[in-house]
Amino acid sequence: MGLHIEWRGSNTQVGEHDIMFFALPGVGNVGKVAIEGINSSHLCNEVARLHHTALPPLATLDEDGLLAPPHLTLSSIESVTGKRVICLTGTSQPLEPEHQGMMAREILQWLESQGVSSLYVLAGLMDAPTRKEVFVVASSAAHRIDLEAAGVDVRRDEPKSGAIGLAALIASNGPLFNIQSACAIATTVGSSGDVFVSQRLLESLDGWFELGIALPSDIQSKLTEKLSALAPGKVDDLVGELTESPDAFYM
Repeated sequence: MGLHIEWRGSNTQVGEHDIMFFALPGVGNVGKVAIEGINSSHLCNEVARLHHTALPPLATLDEDGLLAPPHLTLSSIESVTGKRVICLTGTSQPLEPEHQGMMAREILQWLESQGVSSLYVLAGLMDAPTRKEVFVVASSAAHRIDLEAAGVDVRRDEPKSGAIGLAALIASNGPLFNIQSACAIATTVGSSGDVFVSQRLLESLDGWFELGIALPSDIQSKLTEKLSALAPGKVDDLVGELTESPDAFYM
């Protein structure tokens, strides 16, 4: 098993929560920026770091100026409505498809052991500038029915070409581990990170689930400064290595 959990601070478990979000750099960096915004605009607690041997071997300086091995960061916030939201994100993922599958299964198995039951992958879908939509794609029929009954905009015909990447595997494999997983998608031009698209995504999630996580206007400039560090230009190169279908939706 290549997954190692490093608990941070006094944390020893994920604990009670209302919902979980997951995102990595991808199309327009929509999901990644959304999670950065959630963590920046609320009192954020780093719960754990998830280290995996399949991640690219790049050690980086963390916020304390310490050299940290490659990892995903699990954090939690309490929203203005009192909901506890946990977020999992990182800056990279395995380069080989089989390693992505292994890492996705090990993460989901661990999340199941921690009592996670509801997980949404946040992502962007490249489309025309005139299309400004947010919708959810479920991974089980029962969950889809529940979401539709709750008034969530659920689609059954998108993404037409499927999805690839670690985030896509996390979103689709949840039911195998008793987790109601789905992907929350916002359309974007995709060429660069757009804080306004991330805001639109969070506002939709607020409306559907009453989470109280929409971004305040003063956080947008801070998030814009972080976009250059996410290296969105590398995504296209990785897509070519992962699939022979050039139309596949990269998460």
